[in-house]
Amino acid sequence: MTVEEKINNTGSTSPGVDRLGLPAYTWWNEALHGVADSPGVNFSEAGDFRYATSFPQPIVMGAAFDDELIRSVAEVISTEARAFNNFDRAGLDYWTPNINPYKDPRWGRGLETPGEDPFHLSSYVHSLILGLQGGYDPKYKRVVATCKHFAGYDMESWNGNLRYQWNAEINSQDLVEYYMPSFQSCARDSNVGAFMCTYNSLNGRPTCADPWLLNDVLREHWGWTKEQQWVTSDCDSVQNIFYPHQYTDTREEAAAAALNAGTDVDCGTYYQHHLPAAYEQGLFNESTLDQALIRQYSSLVRLGYFDGMSVPYRSLDFSDVNTPNAQQLAYRAAVEGVTLLKNDGLLPLQIGSDQTIALLGSWANATTQMQGNYEGPAPYLHGPVYGANQTGANVLVYNQPSGQGNPTTDNWPTIWDYAEQADVIVYAGGIDLEVAEEGHDRHTIDWTGAQLDVIGELAMYGKPMIVLQMGDQVDNTMIAQNPNISALLWGGYPGQDGGLAMFDIITGKVAPSG
Repeated sequence: MTVEEKINNTGSTSPGVDRLGLPAYTWWNEALHGVADSPGVNFSEAGDFRYATSFPQPIVMGAAFDDELIRSVAEVISTEARAFNNFDRAGLDYWTPNINPYKDPRWGRGLETPGEDPFHLSSYVHSLILGLQGGYDPKYKRVVATCKHFAGYDMESWNGNLRYQWNAEINSQDLVEYYMPSFQSCARDSNVGAFMCTYNSLNGRPTCADPWLLNDVLREHWGWTKEQQWVTSDCDSVQNIFYPHQYTDTREEAAAAALNAGTDVDCGTYYQHHLPAAYEQGLFNESTLDQALIRQYSSLVRLGYFDGMSVPYRSLDFSDVNTPNAQQLAYRAAVEGVTLLKNDGLLPLQIGSDQTIALLGSWANATTQMQGNYEGPAPYLHGPVYGANQTGANVLVYNQPSGQGNPTTDNWPTIWDYAEQADVIVYAGGIDLEVAEEGHDRHTIDWTGAQLDVIGELAMYGKPMIVLQMGDQVDNTMIAQNPNISALLWGGYPGQDGGLAMFDIITGKVAPSG
């Protein structure tokens, strides 16, 4: 390969080299809790490969504290990813998991992580990677997993500070004891195939341009030195080295600094645009470029990407997507992650066809809300209203108040009418991606809009009342202390069968395990 051809293949979308028979390849595929929409994943509009199994978000699966479950989920995800790849609908490199510790509940991306405890994260990610990759060191990996975001990343937008520009000041003890154990588990204990560096700086140096972080710690100290193990930048974070971090004087210096530090793949086009001039200026050696490409393409060799039909997993097809086993596992993951926060003797509740349930709140008729982010089309989305209907009761549904609604209770006469008619009141609310997600932190952990006011007034009816707190973490103190609210369940983002799981818990068919 010429230097130009080499540089052309350093981006997340590599054009290949026609004259050598090297095909184009997209390195960026997503599968946080199931094969997901992303540059490398192409769902069909109809027919085969129009969906993939949609498991709960990691914050829910992490609440299960069940490593065997996590490995099983990962095996299903990697099986489905292989099936998609066999029909040219996905790559084999997946930029998951997110294992930054969820230290502050206001962080917008906390739902993507298994939680805040570094020991728990380390155990979770070990099981996940073994399931995704097919073991510690298989002859052929199922897929390549990517541990992100290394390191010190846990803020999106806070008081004018954006994730692209902020500097995380973390002392050595906190780094070693809190921020790095999950990543050490990835590299040393799980043999993960890839890492992703971050947008932020760590103690004054952008992580994608930090040789101490990417070479001294990751590769040398943790022994992550196999030729097929590579580092990608987060998307456009190589550009951020130049601006807004202003760590280098020129764009060429920024691109070279990342490559020299050990960032092998640029999510974006900054390498492709600026490494040619950087090479002419002598800012990096061709051998460094060669090393990056060897790492990338060696990983494809270990996936059997260039081999024929004899490679394991080549026979997988759409019949291996959302199998009965996968469906049961998605349901089980939701059940095990749902957490009982309060029960004053109401649950399990016997509900029959002669009873009426008032199902109220912004999550009452949830569909895609249950998936959260980094999702793809699901085969079905059984929300709370579906679960309620399975009880056989008469169900009155009103999908209000919204999370950001009017802060009065005067606009919802239907709510009070349904509450009057009901034998049981179930309020399904909380927050969703409108309130907190990637790029959007919260300033408080309060319930939003008029929800607490409505919940408080509903409790005054004196009827059996259950609150399903959905989405990410909020302050449930008022609900927990209200004697007229008998039960409180946290459901998070419970995936394709989350509503059924919630009502099966309410009626005692299964027990909450989170």
